Amino acid sequence: MEFFDIFLVEAILNGILLGGLLALLSLGLNLIFGVIDVVWISYAELMMIGMYAIYWAHTMLGWPLYFAFPFGILSVAILGAAMHWFIIRPVLVAEPINQLLVTGGVLFFLQAVATVIFGIDFKNIGIRLPSFMLGDISLSMARLIAFMVAMIAIAATYLFLHKTYIGTAIRAISQDRNIMPLMGVNPSRIYLMTSAVGGALAGLASCLLVLQYDIHPAIGLTFGPITFLVCVMGGLGNLVGGFVAAFIFAQLISVGGYVFAIEWGYVLAFVFFIAMMFIRPEGILSQRR
Repeated sequence: MEFFDIFLVEAILNGILLGGLLALLSLGLNLIFGVIDVVWISYAELMMIGMYAIYWAHTMLGWPLYFAFPFGILSVAILGAAMHWFIIRPVLVAEPINQLLVTGGVLFFLQAVATVIFGIDFKNIGIRLPSFMLGDISLSMARLIAFMVAMIAIAATYLFLHKTYIGTAIRAISQDRNIMPLMGVNPSRIYLMTSAVGGALAGLASCLLVLQYDIHPAIGLTFGPITFLVCVMGGLGNLVGGFVAAFIFAQLISVGGYVFAIEWGYVLAFVFFIAMMFIRPEGILSQRR
């Protein structure tokens, strides 16, 4: 096998496209953890709810996608804020294991609600974008669109965090939660807004995924563990680390899947993750002591 045959190049390009989507998912989860210091195990289930919201608006209500997509983003943003206010806020001072159990309970609750309302059958919005040829390389148009939108969203989030008052407050409170109230910043309000922003990012991810995947109650389990591992490998709360880890993880899955088999691609990624936890347990961009 030639090292740089055409199929290997295709696998590398597909890994880059997958990395953009994983980077978007990890951004929302890392943002929430960095500010609120709570890991939402159920974060991918917010994305699943967004996919069902888009399906319901487009297929059942007949809304065009340019209305259904904003509806899905807004729905998940509201759900994220509600989840913080009613579920996370009461356990902020609890032990981390209790917080994990609570968000894990939300995971199963949202899956059960989706199953009761929509059933277990796979659903889709009836749109399948074609692939296109780049020379002899076949690339998915849906993945390319998802990558471009994800990169724009990540850049917009960066500008929001660095160029707006609210974004500056979010970054500041993630660095020192104790002193910010003395400077007139209301932590509860920032926590709520951060949860809404994190939810909106999950809602945007649902818009990108609904173009590529069928919708079912367990779709969150496809991306939830990967997103969590990406965040841990990048350093929980480290936005840059999560971005870098997303592309590393995606390349291991894509190229490993080409060289061996798709299942072995995931095995290779998990082995790399375990090795990194021994070498850099605080994340790939952490400084050695």
